[in-house]
This record gives sequence, C-alpha cells and structure tokens, in this order.
Amino acid sequence: MEWPGYLDEYEKLLVRMSTPRVAIDNAGCSNATRVMIDSARKHGILLEAVQVLMDLNLSIKKAYICSDGRWFMDVFHVTDLNGNKLTDESVLGYIEQSLETVHYGRSKSIEGLTALELTGTDRVGLLSEVFAVLSDLHCNVVDAKVWTHNGRIASLMYVKDEDSGTPIQDSVKLDAIVGMLRNVLKGANDIRSARTSVSLGVTHTERRLHQMMFVDRDYERSPIFKICDEDMPAVTVQNYLEKDYSVVNIHCKDRNKLLFDVVCTLTDMGYVVFHATVDTAEDRATLEFFLRHMDGTPISSEAEKQRVILCLQAAIERRASQGVKLELCAADRKGLLAEVMRTFRENGLNVTMAEISTTMGTALNKFYVTDSNGNPPDQKTIESVRQKIGLSNLKVKELPLVCNEKLKKEDHAMVTGLSSLGSMFWRNLFNLGLIRSYS
Repeated sequence: MEWPGYLDEYEKLLVRMSTPRVAIDNAGCSNATRVMIDSARKHGILLEAVQVLMDLNLSIKKAYICSDGRWFMDVFHVTDLNGNKLTDESVLGYIEQSLETVHYGRSKSIEGLTALELTGTDRVGLLSEVFAVLSDLHCNVVDAKVWTHNGRIASLMYVKDEDSGTPIQDSVKLDAIVGMLRNVLKGANDIRSARTSVSLGVTHTERRLHQMMFVDRDYERSPIFKICDEDMPAVTVQNYLEKDYSVVNIHCKDRNKLLFDVVCTLTDMGYVVFHATVDTAEDRATLEFFLRHMDGTPISSEAEKQRVILCLQAAIERRASQGVKLELCAADRKGLLAEVMRTFRENGLNVTMAEISTTMGTALNKFYVTDSNGNPPDQKTIESVRQKIGLSNLKVKELPLVCNEKLKKEDHAMVTGLSSLGSMFWRNLFNLGLIRSYS
C-alpha cells in the first residue's frame, strides 16, 4: 500500500487497524465459498460488508457474525445466484478488494444525474402518470427503483435533461418537476403524506428505499393484499437477561438480499448486532441476532418489541415479488417508459415493483405486475400487452411467488418462544468450522 506523504507512523497504524482483513477460502466448504472478514468494530460496518456482497449479486447461504469487544469478525458462506461456488480469480480478487474498503463508507451512487425521491399512496396507473409527467418535462429516467408495500409506494429515480443529457440543475425547472410530481402522488386521497424531493443521491439506493418506507411508517398500515401463510415472516423478540442482549429470531422464505434487508433495518433503527447466525435450507431461512441499543441496553418494553417485529416483517415483505415478472429489453428512446407504463395502465395492470436501468443506449427494465385487485393477471392480458409493446422486447421471466388469497386462518401462527436460547448460535459455530466437536 502506498501512503500519502502527510501521514505519520501513528496515523498509518490507525489505518492498518481500521482496514478490514479479508480471507477467501474455497476448500473449507463443499458447496459454497467462505468469505471471512475481521476488523475494528464500528457502527454500521456489518451493513457495509453485507451491502458489498449484495451489490456483487452473491447469495449468502450461511453466516456467523461476532463483534464483542472492539473487534468484529464475520464469516459468510456465499455462492453465485445459480448456487455455484466462486472460482474465477478475478471475481475473488474484486470481492476481497471491495470488502477491504468498506471502512471508507462507500455508497452506490450515480454521478452526473439528478436524484428524485417519491413516496405516496399506491394505485393502479400511478407510475404511468409519473412517467408521463417526466416525459412532458423532457426528463430522461436513466436508473430507478420502485417498491410498493401495504398500499404505499416509494421510488428513487435518477434523471437527466433529455435534450442536453446533463443533470437538471435549473432551480425553476426542478421546482416545477417536484411540484407536478407531488400533485400526481397526492391524487384525491393522499393530500398530506405524498412527498417528492430532490436528493443528493449519496445513499445506497436500496437502503434509501428502506429508509423512505420506514419514515412513511408503512409497517403500521394494514396489508392491502394478504400473503400466503407459508410466506409470512415469523419474527420473535426476547431478552436474554443474563447477558443483557435482546434476541431476535426470524423464520421466513429464503430469497436473495434477505440479510441485507434485515441488517439495514436494524442498523437504521439504532440497534447494534453483537452476534448473529444465518442458516438456509432449501427455500427457508432462519436468522438469529443478539443485539442492543447503541447505548448498550437491551430492548426495554413490550411496545418496542412489537415495533421491532412489525418493522422487520415490513423490511422482508417490501422486496417480496408479487405478480408476474416482465423484462423489457429495447433500444432506449424518448418517451419509451411513458408508453410502456401507459400500456400497462390501459390493460389494468398495476406495477408492484420496478427496476429500471439504461446501458449503452439500451433500456433494461424489470417489472412485477398484478391486476387491480393484487392477483396475478390472466395470460390473455399479458399477451395483449406484449403484442402492443413488442413480443421480442417484453418477455415473461417469472411466475407469481406470492398469492393474495384470503388467509384460511385469522391469525398467523408465530413462533412462540425459543426452545433453547442461542442453540442455533452455537450449532452454527460448529457448522461454519469455527469450533470443533469433542464428543
């Protein structure tokens, strides 16, 4: 490592101590690559490490996390999205380099673009109106993510001036964009809670979406569409008084980016994770966290426990895909998104989640769509939409994973207690190769 000339030996020592050390092992586990990180402990470093793995599209199959004292150590068993171990040396080198720089607080921001944040009440056709306004105001959406949950919508959009191709910096035009979008979001039923703003775009996009939904208190709202029993996350919170920890257990359907969503929420709620284990089997995931407030105290009241449960359930459900997944791949042009969204609206399709990107003049967009009642749309409607947009441009990529039927039971059976507090924690130490069995 080359050091700047102005650093003295003491400052160099501090940098060495705070720089995470990363080791990657492909021999210790038969079906995953083991990534080990140790570093001086600071608030948020766990989230930064998980964020790096998420941004690299890695799937975390198991994890052990420990950060007692002034040091923290994480062990992650990861694969690619196809479940394969990582063998490409260039990829392994990039992972190591990325994880070694997490202490610099890197964020996935998009330079040279104007970031727009939107929250409001979701409804069929809302995104069509939003993109129509942006098109009329000559704004080109280069990158965007849209989440919906419990009848609310949050979106972070990166735009540029359609004519000049530069960031929109004119304050008059920005005020006009913000005002018109806020009026669209208000509609007739959301006069008070619709929000539109221009942000600096320095926060990781998906973390920011969690923060926007959290501020919007989506976790307190009654679900508009019910989720099947087996897909509802079960969350329990108990206090481990002997060690002054609060213990959070989560049992839910496994999916990509699950650990990020949970750790992101715990971090933004002001909790520090001291120990944690993650275990996945087939399509189920079990997560256990030993945590405290930042001042070192455990969760103190039943009301706070319930709030943690609701917030974690919301964090897991926000990314749960609803409806049919459609992928649009087409040459980018003016008004493309507005036309696509108008076609969805005219055919009664509601977009529950969207991911929009533009690369080398090509629009690469993903949409999850349902009918107006939150149910999967019928095949005739989907084919009609594809005919209008272009069969080669719009393709069906995934069938519905969430059903919106009425629950057969009035109350979902939650996990009522820990049969052996911390048992999974110690069992996973053995599974991860960190302790030996002497039986």
